[in-house]
Amino acid sequence: MSAPPRPILALTQGDPAGIGPEILLKLIGADPAPAAWQPLLVAERAALEALRPSLPDFPWDRLTWLTTPPERGELEAGGIPVLDPVGSRRALSLGHSGPADAAGAMAALDAGIALVRSGAADALVTAPVSKESIARQHLPGFVGHTDYLAEVCGLERYGRDYLMAFLAPEMQVALLNVHLPLREALDGITAEAVGEALDCLGRHAGGRIALAGLNPHAGENGLLGSEEGEILAPAVKAARDRGLDVHGPESADSLFARARRDEFDWVLALYHDQGLIAVKTASFGTATNWTLGLPFLRTSVDHGTAFALAGRGLADEGPLAAVVAATLGLISGELPKKR
Repeated sequence: MSAPPRPILALTQGDPAGIGPEILLKLIGADPAPAAWQPLLVAERAALEALRPSLPDFPWDRLTWLTTPPERGELEAGGIPVLDPVGSRRALSLGHSGPADAAGAMAALDAGIALVRSGAADALVTAPVSKESIARQHLPGFVGHTDYLAEVCGLERYGRDYLMAFLAPEMQVALLNVHLPLREALDGITAEAVGEALDCLGRHAGGRIALAGLNPHAGENGLLGSEEGEILAPAVKAARDRGLDVHGPESADSLFARARRDEFDWVLALYHDQGLIAVKTASFGTATNWTLGLPFLRTSVDHGTAFALAGRGLADEGPLAAVVAATLGLISGELPKKR
């Protein structure tokens, strides 16, 4: 009986002036022919070649440059296929993201999306981009991978059926609002939005879900704020009436510790830092960013471009390795629920 084919992971470069290309090469260089999966890098030749001085031990002769997107079965076992989404040579200023870097980051992302949507790859793993660089120099209004992916897939036309979620060793957290100024994020906490997010989380992940409260002590029965009683508690009741195992709103100051003790499988946080401070304090470098609701699997690291480290050979590929391990688990159906 033949072994099942290895999953193909399309790994995008992120911002080529950041540490994305370096962590991709370090990950693959540690094992050029991973036994469990087939890498397919989506990166500019210029971005990788710029790292030769800092990565002299990398097996550069194993790189196979592709001129067109591959079909399944075309990738040679043991090689490191690379699809250059730009196809032109240029000089890079590592650590400083310019217009060409912003454009290259988006070109790689679009090429990666095309690979996974066509079935040429089984999952999309993205290295970090600079939201500021892309928004200011290439694509005004860009606020991150999550919303861009949802827009490309048409999800925003059908209600909020996508979420940014984080898989960490001791907790799993999804975010109601993501990359918004805090004041705008607070305005986005409505019963409709919370209900849609709970439905999305229940549909794509399931398990015991705890909704974080907004105010200290979850409002202290109205003493410290009315949002829990007027918005959050009714949304939880409605979700429970729809059959979801939802609890709360729970006081956010103790909720994440309770989740680590296995009281809940998921926490739905109301805004970016409410959830991410907990995740990164408990599991920085080992958490996986997973976009729920897409028609394909997309994951990413939980850190940024680290421009100060770019091109110095000091970037740690460990977080990316953790993401790949989590991605392979998701492909095999090992949804990380504790229940």
